[in-house]
Amino acid sequence: MDGVDPADQAHVLADHVQQVAESALARTRSSAERVQLVNRIVDLLADSRSEVEEPPRRLLRLVGKSQPGRTPMGAVRPSTPLSEAALLTNTKGEPSLGAELRSELETCDEVDLLCAFVKWHGLRILERELRRRLERQVPFRLITTTYMGATERIALDRLAREFGAEIKIQYDARRTRLHAKAWMFRRRTEFDTAYVGSSNLSRAALLDGVEWNVRLSRVGTPALLEKFRATFDTYWNDSSFEDYDPDADRDRLDDALAEASGQTTHDRVTMSLAGLEVRPYAYQHEMLDALSAERVMRDRHRNLVVAATGTGKTVVAALDYRRLCNPQTNERPSLLFVAHRREILEQSLRTYREVLADANFGELYVGGRRPERWRHVFASIQSLTSYGASNIPSDAFDIVVIDEFHHAQAHTYRQLVDRLAPRELLGLTATPERSDGTDIRGYFDGRTAVELRLWDALGADLLCPFHYFAVADGTDLRDVAWRRGRYDDRQLENVYTGNRARTAVVLEQLKDKVLDLGAMRALGFCVSVSHAEFMAESFNQAGISALAVSGNTPQTQRADAVRALKDRRVNVLFAADLFNEGLDLPEVDTILFLRPTESATIFLQQLGRGLRRTASKPVLTVLDFVGHHRKEFRFDRRFRALTGHTRKGLERAIEHGFPFLPSGCQIVMDKQSQELVLANIRSQTMNQWRQLVTELRSYGDDVDLGTFLAEAGVELNDLARGDRRSWTRLRRDAGLSTPVGSDLEDDLLKRVRAFVHVDDPLRVDGYGRLLRDRVTPYAEMSPVEQRLARMLFFSLWPTGNKFTSYDDGLVALQGEYASREEIRTVIDLSLDAARHVPVRLTDDLAGLPLRVHARYQREEVLPAIDYANLERTPTSMMQGVVYSPEQNIDAFFITLKKSEADFSPTTRYRDYPISPTLFHWESQSTTSVESPVGRRYLSGASTVLLFVREQQRNDFGTSPYLFLGPAHYVSHAGSRPIAITWKLQHAMPADFFNAATVAAV
Repeated sequence: MDGVDPADQAHVLADHVQQVAESALARTRSSAERVQLVNRIVDLLADSRSEVEEPPRRLLRLVGKSQPGRTPMGAVRPSTPLSEAALLTNTKGEPSLGAELRSELETCDEVDLLCAFVKWHGLRILERELRRRLERQVPFRLITTTYMGATERIALDRLAREFGAEIKIQYDARRTRLHAKAWMFRRRTEFDTAYVGSSNLSRAALLDGVEWNVRLSRVGTPALLEKFRATFDTYWNDSSFEDYDPDADRDRLDDALAEASGQTTHDRVTMSLAGLEVRPYAYQHEMLDALSAERVMRDRHRNLVVAATGTGKTVVAALDYRRLCNPQTNERPSLLFVAHRREILEQSLRTYREVLADANFGELYVGGRRPERWRHVFASIQSLTSYGASNIPSDAFDIVVIDEFHHAQAHTYRQLVDRLAPRELLGLTATPERSDGTDIRGYFDGRTAVELRLWDALGADLLCPFHYFAVADGTDLRDVAWRRGRYDDRQLENVYTGNRARTAVVLEQLKDKVLDLGAMRALGFCVSVSHAEFMAESFNQAGISALAVSGNTPQTQRADAVRALKDRRVNVLFAADLFNEGLDLPEVDTILFLRPTESATIFLQQLGRGLRRTASKPVLTVLDFVGHHRKEFRFDRRFRALTGHTRKGLERAIEHGFPFLPSGCQIVMDKQSQELVLANIRSQTMNQWRQLVTELRSYGDDVDLGTFLAEAGVELNDLARGDRRSWTRLRRDAGLSTPVGSDLEDDLLKRVRAFVHVDDPLRVDGYGRLLRDRVTPYAEMSPVEQRLARMLFFSLWPTGNKFTSYDDGLVALQGEYASREEIRTVIDLSLDAARHVPVRLTDDLAGLPLRVHARYQREEVLPAIDYANLERTPTSMMQGVVYSPEQNIDAFFITLKKSEADFSPTTRYRDYPISPTLFHWESQSTTSVESPVGRRYLSGASTVLLFVREQQRNDFGTSPYLFLGPAHYVSHAGSRPIAITWKLQHAMPADFFNAATVAAV
């Protein structure tokens, strides 16, 4: 057919295939033979193409003949073709949602339903099809909630008993945010369909309600179907959705529905129904893991927990205590819980009792009540002071918890803290930095063990969402003096006080952003007393009731001012060096930042004055007034603390309007303030090195890297980014004494960043020995030491650097004193920041120097599993899977976010955690179930190890992988690629799962 147009060739071929197929099908009798014949034709067509973008679809079955009294599957099809998408609105001329669902139920192989509530009459519409689905043994999974108490239990009971549905329910009405309504119909032919919209399982939704539902198909909208499947499976495996058994759980469901509908109330402290195990929320699980890391990894047993008021610090303390109990012997350590108010003690005691499921746990020591057993005591500081701290044996309690630890500077608290020597001391506070300048972290070696980050609290729906407006105010602060890391307050006061033009901008913006100024309760943070008084005077003149308060204001007047704000007799309190901590007024709904705040901690404390939730406050309004700043002022610290973004991510977020904030929150910058903030952030990169050199020179020759980072407020990635920046170079540029290296030094200093992730003691000790002045010859090392030596070697020289032996590289390293010392210091700092307790490998893997839940670069993993060596260096591995025949290990290197874009809907749902112990992974696109590699994966013939990271790059360059440990085959679907579900031997860390999961509930 030379010279014939390719399109014409295709038509000729198609006609020929059609004729042959029709003739062959006419000669076949059975459905099985016809299915086999069609699939042979599909294979021939696929083989005839030079490139096949998608695997050809296989025919799995044909519709059978009708039988008396029974309609065969597939005879009644949906009105909308299975390959098309559509919008259904229950309007004239189009099928109702109920009719389409009945047809879908007739032709599917699996059914998933997600809806906020289920009604009896909605179930009745689908009754016949649900029954026939059961006869065909088609699985049906249902996820629902107790939202508004709208579900009818009798409908769920019938679904479970008569229609064989598997049902999961989210019982907690206060936690329920699931309002989704969606069906998914899976088919072995891969012609999956889904309906997403406004319809619950109710009569109105399925028949005559004004409902909008989008019909999706795997053919037309494959990425959306993948997201549906991934999200549903994640919900299904989330512990907050619990199995429902009508016989065992009907009373519990009735109670939960009554509470959700407002018919009953409760006096529980925790978020779980009485009599059931209290489970930590995702953010609490992270906090508990961090506490464990402090104790196990760093042997620290005096720990501080910092979290905003109302975020459940006491629940974390109770869950932590439950972890410290011995589960085998049920032995409970002695406990002293200290607070300053009776109400706090009573609520805390109830919390511990609910967490421990023990109504008799603990005794109160407050207001005339005195403990008898003195084993688990909840005591007021006043009662303990009356008893006398000196009368309490120092080892009387194994665990001591002190609530509101920022009071510890008081004499009564100090006496108690200094007297007691418990096995574990836990401090709880919302405000580690007091307004009097005292930092209570001094009691904890200057360290916060656990801090609930703002964006985590907002994401968990614990705090009120904020609307943050950055507004340019026209002020120029570039000539204001900068002393000790901050603007000079006196000069700032001169810029702001009496500045009528700026005040006019403030008033104009407030009137524009606040609906009713007369109902507003606002706090304005000022630079000084005179500035606060000026602002109060200006607002009163503008008809907005205001007062000025400061640390100099008598306590009674301050209390009166707070009451006036609460009662709306005053609408604004302007504060100077006040209300950073200690103000408990949840009703505050507006925050005015009227001065630049250099400390990110103080900024968050001030913001936190308005983040307490109330029933009548839908959102906190925040106005931040931005001027032209000196280059030393750091906007990046403020916005990173506010959003949790990396430095690079922050710049991108500002340019695109912060598209990925917690639900209900927004940050809006006017054009000028956006330009000012971006210019400030970018100037940090251009001017930073010179500033760092000047800063270091002022410290003198004896300062080490860790001290400099802490004292100067510098981040490690400022000095270890893979370019010419390094601690060694900074010391030299500052004129400080530094050993001279060889021609290897420049390349070695660029590789310092390859060690910023080292977070397990095994590598810290092993690498530390290899970085000493004298090293054991490679041949004399143990097998584990040799693997560690190879891991260090390739971390320094990924390509081998033309060394002919490992000894050559290790010996050459001995002449690089400055490089070795810098790497050692970075490794120590990295271990100090670790938040996971590493887990040893066992059995055949025990000899590998890898620890589950530690982080690794590929240059470390490949030599550790005997894949990489001097002949086959780590850089030779270019794909995400590798097989080590020496160890019979399949190692998967998985990047969850495969695109550098902020959001990639077409790739995100290929590899993801389904639950803390289940992981969904897709093989290489060329791997089939029949191939040797595919058979090895599915048969369990090799040991599978998962190494996973969220994204390819971070602030240091290439991101390390978190080692999730060994994984075992559970199930699979498809071929080329194969979608495999793996079960982890060890549950993944809470922080990683919370960040990586495709669905948060």
